[in-house]
Amino acid sequence: MILLLALFVCAGAFAAEPAKAAPKKDYSSIHGVCHTGWRADEATVRKELGYGQRIGLNSTRIWMSPRSWERDPQGFIKTLRNYLAICNSMGYSVMPILFNGNGLDPAMIKEENWPAAERYIRAVVGTLKGTPGLLCWDIMNEPTCNDYYKHAPEELREERAEEIFRFVRKACQTCKEVAPEDDITVGVTYPKFIESASPDLVDVISFHDYRETRAIIRENYDIAKAAAEKYGKQMINSEMGCIGRSNPYDLALQIADEYGTGWYLFELMINYPGWGEIHGIFYPDGTVRDPSIVAACLGFYRNRDLKTMVRENPNREGFADEAIRRIKESFKENKEVFKTTSASTDDILEAAEWAVNILEGAQMLPMHDLLSAKILYWRSQDPKDRDTKAIRQFAYDLVDLLERNCEIFD
Repeated sequence: MILLLALFVCAGAFAAEPAKAAPKKDYSSIHGVCHTGWRADEATVRKELGYGQRIGLNSTRIWMSPRSWERDPQGFIKTLRNYLAICNSMGYSVMPILFNGNGLDPAMIKEENWPAAERYIRAVVGTLKGTPGLLCWDIMNEPTCNDYYKHAPEELREERAEEIFRFVRKACQTCKEVAPEDDITVGVTYPKFIESASPDLVDVISFHDYRETRAIIRENYDIAKAAAEKYGKQMINSEMGCIGRSNPYDLALQIADEYGTGWYLFELMINYPGWGEIHGIFYPDGTVRDPSIVAACLGFYRNRDLKTMVRENPNREGFADEAIRRIKESFKENKEVFKTTSASTDDILEAAEWAVNILEGAQMLPMHDLLSAKILYWRSQDPKDRDTKAIRQFAYDLVDLLERNCEIFD
């Protein structure tokens, strides 16, 4: 009897502890990409998403706006519905962004203008809630990344942050009211803003990280992780990767992998207007600017351990020596008394390719200025239109590069 009573008491004690609901979705498995070209025609969208499929991407994050919806409500909904259907058919989920903090119009967040924002939420979320492939609604992208907050006088900055996040909270509440089964999040600029972004209401903690060093990036992840544990939520890094901010893609991806965190890279396509110089994975034809990004998406990273790195020795079998010999041979001219001819640019370019392939394969050249691209460019020209002097100088310089990098001495 005493044993039964003890068991009953223990059972009661366990029952009194509120059980945490299991998450509906696994955000740690999200390998996503921001896709600003989502409004393109279906053929272009499928082509671009097809590139992402090949490197294991499985989700996209897309920007919307109340103004676009107001201009053509039916067309806006149709385009978004079609995009969701395409993504779902190709194995992608989608995180649509309702409002954008970048370039925020302060008038939008004023109390008197709330009805317009509410109509937009109810129309878009209410129509598309539960759509197959819909992962989560991002209520506002980077609420504090705008002049209204960043350039505010010091004494007004906190007040403006509170004003922005009041709007964000109302939008979260309305979205949950309209679509209680759909997940929501707020993609904050830095993890320090997570506490302001209604972490009690969102289904997943979402932050951005474009920071500069491993130590700083890990600090941000630790802040986000602590908030996620505090509120019993998952976390995701919904924007990262920028070669112009000391945040190379392979570094950002490796640390996300280290923390077991899902992620979205910015951006799928290099031809995104205005940012292609520092963002993007693919060119429109499917080529890439940096193979290390593709490798990192697949979970393979550069070896940076000086104890285990194996230095390339491309002349081990004498191929660098042979490349030099071929370039020198290609420079020889026919000097018969009545029949002097210059070396053919075709022969020089053929010999030069030997050297370039050795240098690029052994990572001995800066990859942002591919010498193989120059060879392809000259080969695409009619021989009579080629700059012979430039080609000869190019090949001559390759001999010096090979000798220096492969430590070849005459």
